[in-house]
Amino acid sequence: MRLKDKTAVVTGAGSGFGEGIAQRFAAEGARVLVADINADAAERVAEGINGGVACRVDVSDSVQVKAMMDQAETAFGGLDILVNNAGIAQRRGSMLEVSEDEFERIYAVNVKSIYLTTIHGVALLRRRPGANIVNIASTAAISPRAGLTWYNGSKGAVWTLTKSMAAELAPETIRVNAINPVIGETGLTEEFMGGDTPELRAKFMSTIPLGRMSTPRDVANAALYLASEEADFITGVCMEVDGGRCI
Repeated sequence: MRLKDKTAVVTGAGSGFGEGIAQRFAAEGARVLVADINADAAERVAEGINGGVACRVDVSDSVQVKAMMDQAETAFGGLDILVNNAGIAQRRGSMLEVSEDEFERIYAVNVKSIYLTTIHGVALLRRRPGANIVNIASTAAISPRAGLTWYNGSKGAVWTLTKSMAAELAPETIRVNAINPVIGETGLTEEFMGGDTPELRAKFMSTIPLGRMSTPRDVANAALYLASEEADFITGVCMEVDGGRCI
């Protein structure tokens, strides 16, 4: 049990990569706060794992994020692992056709949320030896594609924030790492590709040397390693989980 007696908050855990991470962490002994803006989804995932607790949260709202951290402290007595997974996509298309409201929402969920969980969560992490943060970025941060410009920028911010946070929190032995997944079987697939047809999937998969999209299990395995004691000398790393897409 690689996370025995550990506690974790996983945002965006009601589906996709976040659900996979919550399930994998629980299987390895962690008690997990399953946080999601969709309360029903959070409940479903929490009920399906050992030690799961559901939390409905909008990660772009400071009051709600603080309440989430308070709930983690009440439920678990502290916090060892924070996974910033919640995110939204930009529908593929011209950068000139993205509304200001859509732009602001992308950055609120993908970037501001990490600011808020850090502001409200580090005090809890400081109390636990081996505490760490795992941010879910994207291959878009290092290999951006046309048609997703503002989303690419938000994930580039996560990539840079991860390294800066790692440098700043290292003296307190709080590690910070990130994962850059390639497009996967999640609810965002259609938005990323501008549609979801066999032809579009085949075209995209032809750019991945290992020949398939990522899965929640792929990302969860990487998150498990980075959050575990096996990675206790690793910080500031942004790990591609992309089947070779960024080679």
